Amino acid sequence: MALVDFAYHRPASLSEACALGQRLQPDAAFLAGGTDLIPDYQRKRETAHHLIALAAIPELHGIAIDGDVLRIGALSTLAEVASSPLVHGWFPLLAESAHSVGSRQVRSVATIGGNFCRAVPCADTPPAVLVGDGRVRLMGPDGDRTLAADRFFVGARETALRGGEVMVELRLPVQPAHSGASYQRFARRNGSSLAVAAVAVRITLVRGRITGARIALGAVSPTPRLAVDAAALLEGEAPSVVAFARAAAVCAESASPIDDVRGSIAFRRDLVRVLAQRALTEATDRAQRSSP
Repeated sequence: MALVDFAYHRPASLSEACALGQRLQPDAAFLAGGTDLIPDYQRKRETAHHLIALAAIPELHGIAIDGDVLRIGALSTLAEVASSPLVHGWFPLLAESAHSVGSRQVRSVATIGGNFCRAVPCADTPPAVLVGDGRVRLMGPDGDRTLAADRFFVGARETALRGGEVMVELRLPVQPAHSGASYQRFARRNGSSLAVAAVAVRITLVRGRITGARIALGAVSPTPRLAVDAAALLEGEAPSVVAFARAAAVCAESASPIDDVRGSIAFRRDLVRVLAQRALTEATDRAQRSSP
């Protein structure tokens, strides 16, 4: 399909990009890797007549540790995130979730910022960032602000970004001692398939008891979100099949999936239950390797 006619802009600084975005809103779209944006143009889901390319802005690139925070520039590709020694050492789950996106060719172009800002409900990296207690740094005409990742998504393909705002970076804190994490997804085939359902988990263990639990669901609601009630059931408990089954059942009940060609509502709920149990088990196993 042919794209709409658009004007192409290539700002050299964040301030220039934000000013352009504010002046041209709502008829402008920011371009990162384009692996979601261009197909959206082809499907007529995106109709902006001004395309603002961000590739020339240096502040949006790079992965670095800054004190007790891992900073990942919004234009870091998913291939860079998946292979980064810093990410693997700091929060391996994010590398794993980035590696699960699409094909090698897609990951070499797609960016972490695009995976967030297009706000596709089945995106793979947001659930991992949610359980890692990540934050999103934004820059706009009114200045700099930072949001908890779970507050960034407000609806299907909708975010908290204001007019002219650009996502600058992800910020991940040091993970709790004696914690482990897991990301489990189900797709209709191996390879570059979208997730039908996904669950991310982080478990913290101290002396055989769960002292912290975070669970995030992906692809089964309009936004990736934390399963707070399910996680609360595990606080203070010893890891067990029974405890995990109970929490997984709450995850399934709290999901709000759609019914489409990739799976029915009932099928997706059952997937959530199974994936949650798997993620809880693997996260606990990983936590036990570092627990006292």
